[in-house]
Amino acid sequence: MDLFAFTRQLIDIESISGNEKRIAGFTADRLRTMGAEVSLEEAEPERPNVVAVWGNPEVVLSTHLDTVPPFISSSEDTECIYGRGACDAKGILAAQVEAVSRLLAEGIGDIGLLFVVGEERNNAGALAANRSPRGSRYLINGEPTENRLAVGTKGVLRLEIEASGRMAHSAYPELGESAIDKLIEALYRLRGITLPSDETLGPTTVNIGTLRGGRAPNVIPDSAMAEVMYRIVKGAGKLLEDVQRVVGDLAVVRKVLEILPVRLGAMTGLETTVVSFATDIPSLTNWGEPYLLGPGSIHVAHTEKERIAKAELMQAVEIYVNMVKTLKGRRSAQG
Repeated sequence: MDLFAFTRQLIDIESISGNEKRIAGFTADRLRTMGAEVSLEEAEPERPNVVAVWGNPEVVLSTHLDTVPPFISSSEDTECIYGRGACDAKGILAAQVEAVSRLLAEGIGDIGLLFVVGEERNNAGALAANRSPRGSRYLINGEPTENRLAVGTKGVLRLEIEASGRMAHSAYPELGESAIDKLIEALYRLRGITLPSDETLGPTTVNIGTLRGGRAPNVIPDSAMAEVMYRIVKGAGKLLEDVQRVVGDLAVVRKVLEILPVRLGAMTGLETTVVSFATDIPSLTNWGEPYLLGPGSIHVAHTEKERIAKAELMQAVEIYVNMVKTLKGRRSAQG
């Protein structure tokens, strides 16, 4: 397999969250040529996960099929491959497939691959996959960690905050009630909340990611909504209570998604890091003891210049091969 060409093929299949069916089929076909037993398992209608096994998998490598918008086709130069998903996470997927190919060539079986939908939005694929595990003892999840083993990840609390008002002609604002004014005040109060911190994971952070509302400049707006994401370092119960308390009756607060922070183990010989993003790992508890590592930098993921270094891709293949061997050796040593 040409690792770089395969990465570009994956990038050039648009797979923004919700539109993963084509890339799932393409990936499944590739894995069948490697002798895998492959299943396409729908997490939601027309959104299949890809599960591929060789024997009875002790170790499974996993990442996600979906990307954030907008679609950006691939390109490359001597050092890097560019495009949407280059590092998050189609380059990772390609490196994991190549690693399995090399393991098989060495006669090492009882391994698997799991590629899921929806990681960028609601973890739908991981949640579905967790209902149908394959008995693996270890899971190596791929996200851009610059080929360092992540020993901790922050979690996520995603909220919708929606305010309601009453329409009126903007020349007579006293006849209406502005939902946008309410939402602005609610968000101002929200930003005043003292957020928790953790010695290992660092501070909780917040991003007001989207704002929408109103109908026209000359209409008092009757609705407005914001999407807010916290990167949490502990369970979200107290934080959610604080948000609801400060927002009060200005708006309705809805919890869309909560992913708990995770602490992970290290492995001899691998440099470690702590990452601020969340992963599918908390939703894949039935797939074995988790490890998190992948090529690429999260700092260029989700940007117009998303890219992955070719040298880092090749290094990732070697790391994945060695991780699988180490974990399988650990299993053998334990009997």
